[in-house]
Amino acid sequence: MARILIFGGHGRIALLLEPLLVAQGHTVTAVIRNAAHEDEVAATGAQPLVADVERLDVGQLENIVAGNDVVVWSAGAGGGDPARTYAVDRDAAIRSMDAAAAAGVLRYVMVSWIGSRAEHGIDRDDAFFPYADAKWAADAHLAASDLDWTILAPGTLTFEPPTGRIALDPAGSGAVPRADVAEVIAAAIADDATIARTIRFGGGDEVIGHAIA
Repeated sequence: MARILIFGGHGRIALLLEPLLVAQGHTVTAVIRNAAHEDEVAATGAQPLVADVERLDVGQLENIVAGNDVVVWSAGAGGGDPARTYAVDRDAAIRSMDAAAAAGVLRYVMVSWIGSRAEHGIDRDDAFFPYADAKWAADAHLAASDLDWTILAPGTLTFEPPTGRIALDPAGSGAVPRADVAEVIAAAIADDATIARTIRFGGGDEVIGHAIA
């Protein structure tokens, strides 16, 4: 069983992921920015850790990461403010990768989005551009690192119930339930065949474990 650290521990996907990992016997620490969310995170079985990743340097992040076996980045600024989007989705994410490397915690799982690529096609004038640009920069940094990385890139997130099934490289928006994304993250952590791979997925008909193997 592993010690797993989740950045963005109060996010909608993370709150679904945490009980899955705890049920599998892992020790889960969930990094959250707002102390008011501690009880909700603790109810999943994870241990809440209050820290603002936007403000921590690499050394401070290294102290948080050290002693874990796996880092999951599921944090985000939530859009709206371009400066904060870059500060969290790009800069803090990259610092967390450098911190993981410095701490010797090699396994790193990034929750990205299906369109994260150099040619993402989002116009600079589009309000979504800072997010697309920031996520691509973070993913590119991770893929160029010496970490045992996996980039998970789901399509449009929905609140539908989980199906346990996905499709790789789907056409269109790749709509997928958040609960299935949580299951994909848990499955990727358990399967070293996902290391050094970017897995783009949406809702589909293939059992998650088989799809990502």
